[in-house]
Amino acid sequence: MSASTVLSRALVVVALTTSAWIASPVARAAGTVDDASVTGAQLFASRCGMCHRAGGMGTGLLSRRPNAGTGLLEERRDLLAPFVIAVARNGTGNMPRIPRGEVSDAQLARIAAYLAREPAR
Repeated sequence: MSASTVLSRALVVVALTTSAWIASPVARAAGTVDDASVTGAQLFASRCGMCHRAGGMGTGLLSRRPNAGTGLLEERRDLLAPFVIAVARNGTGNMPRIPRGEVSDAQLARIAAYLAREPAR
């Protein structure tokens, strides 16, 4: 097989993979495309879950705070959406600030509403 054939096939694979990624709402949640069909739960899983789900560093740190209760944000019932947004945008303790280039205002609002158990807007 010639080098040009191998390169052509590789480009086709990349194009197909990329188009499948763009078509997936969860993939978009992990990227920069802002799609209103992606839920707060999906956004939380893709953007925050690595630290704030079971086994994550943020979960461990939060669970060690005095009177913190559970470190799992999804299990808490005392979170307010404006608080979630302020902490995400400004950072706190070991948590870095999350810039708008990583999570848009619309995405963060859906994440905050999900964690605060508010109806999606």
